[in-house]
Amino acid sequence: MEIKDIQEEIIDEFSMFDDWMQRYEYMIDLGKSLPLINEAYKTEDNIIKGCQSKVWVHAELENNKLIFTADSDAIITKGIIAILIRVFSNQKPQDILDADTQFIDEIGLKEHLSPTRANGLVSMIKQLKLYAVAYQTQIED
Repeated sequence: MEIKDIQEEIIDEFSMFDDWMQRYEYMIDLGKSLPLINEAYKTEDNIIKGCQSKVWVHAELENNKLIFTADSDAIITKGIIAILIRVFSNQKPQDILDADTQFIDEIGLKEHLSPTRANGLVSMIKQLKLYAVAYQTQIED
């Protein structure tokens, strides 16, 4: 599935809920289905800087696609990173770099987060794209 299609799917899912309490509950549920990071990768090197909570992200290149795993010590943050990983995992690094993140505004996520969580969201996106930059150089055309 392409990034844009996954983003559309998420927009549709979030539009089913009437209020933000339901959307928060849904995000918490999404966090429970997050592909969890191996404990060995829960290191300082894999912590996303700029997040209020601890968020660890690990990336591996398989068949020229990035596979992300993550975890967080906060349930809402875990839901946020789960959404991002659903969009960007199992995608080619160049596609990740080319993707916009307009869907986040469309589901209203940024405006319903505290300023520190919104900053954390931006940091998470930045980190996933940095992984894409790093791994793009390893792909042979």
